[in-house]
Amino acid sequence: MNVKKIQLHAKAMGIKNYSRLKKTELIWAIQEAEGHDPCYTKIPHCGQMDCCWREDCQEIANH
Repeated sequence: MNVKKIQLHAKAMGIKNYSRLKKTELIWAIQEAEGHDPCYTKIPHCGQMDCCWREDCQEIANH
């Protein structure tokens, strides 16, 4: 997902200063707002198969 789409998602969720955050920070803020741990790119070989960030996350986390 590109940064513009992530920013729109963050804006819709009411996340403040979303336009100043980097992609990873945006995703962490969204994860926290949804009640999840901000784990994007932090867990190699993650078992959360239904996560909408999984494909991008695991590509980064496993390199």
